[in-house]
Amino acid sequence: MAKDETFLERQSIDIFRSRNSLGVERREAVSERVDYPPQTYAANDYLAIFDKRNLDRECLANSLISHQIGISIFTFSGIASWQQCNTTLGTLRVAVINIGSNDISDISIRQEITQLVTTLEPVPVVVLSNSQALDHVLQAIDLGVHGFIPSSVDVDVCIEAIGLAIAGGQFVPASSVLAMRGLVGGFVARKAIRSAFTVRQTAVAEALRRGKANKMIARELNLCESTVKVHIRNIMKKLGATNRTEVACKVGELLPDAEHHLGRA
Repeated sequence: MAKDETFLERQSIDIFRSRNSLGVERREAVSERVDYPPQTYAANDYLAIFDKRNLDRECLANSLISHQIGISIFTFSGIASWQQCNTTLGTLRVAVINIGSNDISDISIRQEITQLVTTLEPVPVVVLSNSQALDHVLQAIDLGVHGFIPSSVDVDVCIEAIGLAIAGGQFVPASSVLAMRGLVGGFVARKAIRSAFTVRQTAVAEALRRGKANKMIARELNLCESTVKVHIRNIMKKLGATNRTEVACKVGELLPDAEHHLGRA
């Protein structure tokens, strides 16, 4: 059983070589594989786990030990307990702080992470959290951490994320990467369509997306119906659409959260 501030498992092996005693196929959570040199450790290298909850930090430590990650593990309730004995422990290679279900927006949690990052620099700090919300990931990265591991991943992925941080990389969950790509993609699409359309055409396109008839569009935008028809023809040409239904579908794909632009063109 893992003990606080006690020497544990000094066998040097590659931290990236994960083992699964049950023979279950590993689920890959890293969005892209980055090849880093295998990690080897000196006898006095160690990993530090920071968590105020005794049982949680011991469970994490014992889980990593059972996978023979090849580096000593020490657990601490906070930075103060580490500072009391760090000079006798050896060389710290990476710190993992488990915030559990705590909200990273909470000022006390942010202060705790910031204190670890600044105190331990240049040692990488990795956050373990029960959340994998994109805003939580971005807030953690903004605080200077070298990884954000959701507790939903299996221990093999956790080991790889820790190894990635030691090697100089930065780990974020694949779900967050996909969400980030979605945000960037949506921004690019909105920018592209707003560059192609005039303000009035954008307003007409949004009205078509909502299934409004020409007469209603004309009344809402204070236009003649004939002018609305001209705008629709120009929109169809720019989108490569053959009818107003196709325009509505294409605008819906490009601008799922399309805004109203009701100013005069």
